[in-house]
Amino acid sequence: MDIVVPIKQVPETSNVKMDPKTGTMIRDGVETVVNPLDLFAIETALRLKEAHGGTVTALSMGPKGAEKALREAIAMGCDGGVLVSDRAFAGSDSWATSYTLSQAIRQMGRFDLIVAGERATDGDTGQVGPGIAAWLDLPLATYVAAITRVDPDEGRLTVERLVEEGYQVLELPLPALLTVVKEIAAPRLPMLRGKKRAKAAEVPLYTAATMDLEPAFLGLKGSPTRVVKVATPKVTRGGTVVQAKDAEAVAGAVDRLLAFLDARDLLPHDGAPAGGAAAEQAGGRP
Repeated sequence: MDIVVPIKQVPETSNVKMDPKTGTMIRDGVETVVNPLDLFAIETALRLKEAHGGTVTALSMGPKGAEKALREAIAMGCDGGVLVSDRAFAGSDSWATSYTLSQAIRQMGRFDLIVAGERATDGDTGQVGPGIAAWLDLPLATYVAAITRVDPDEGRLTVERLVEEGYQVLELPLPALLTVVKEIAAPRLPMLRGKKRAKAAEVPLYTAATMDLEPAFLGLKGSPTRVVKVATPKVTRGGTVVQAKDAEAVAGAVDRLLAFLDARDLLPHDGAPAGGAAAEQAGGRP
């Protein structure tokens, strides 16, 4: 099986910064990592390769620094990586990103399966994987927690989707696209041999000039969704911190808490439930 794994380089959670003018994420000069949820997709693809043969190729769209993420994927066991990078792609939303990645996959050639992470931790939309499937007109299964059967000869696989009610079993024809959740497998750690191979690997670069792309679908101008305002949430209510370092202070703290609750009618009185008349009405229902 020839498998493609789209991955993303994302800022560390504590380092996410937004440009208030464009509404896009600032990536230059920010410490980045491979999107943690993409690691489960890489592991899934590697296990399928080990069981059925074939190749695993990582694909990433981003600035030139995203090559680091691809080399990490190669160190884990991927056979190669492809970087999609061009200033024309800057500011792409999930729609424009999925279009560009889908065209890169077309250019890469034949594939049997695309395995993507559930979502990226920076945008948190979960739309790019399904978007790629839509552009390529592929069968799609999202939130896949297990792959129970693969038959490359028949060109079919069976998966279990994680849904609110439990699990949903689906059978899909190949080629197809899956987005996987963390329950599917525990990602492996890169070995020294893999790191050496990743360091020496050649990573092809796809640009707007090397791909057959529709200019109207690219970058910020080709993105139908925009962030119109960026604001930092403000805490509108304060609080009181009580430090009780001895028994007397503990007793005083309890008294203050009881007084606070009593002032808001949150304590029961004369056997009535807390919450006043509303609680009495609720308690009187059958």
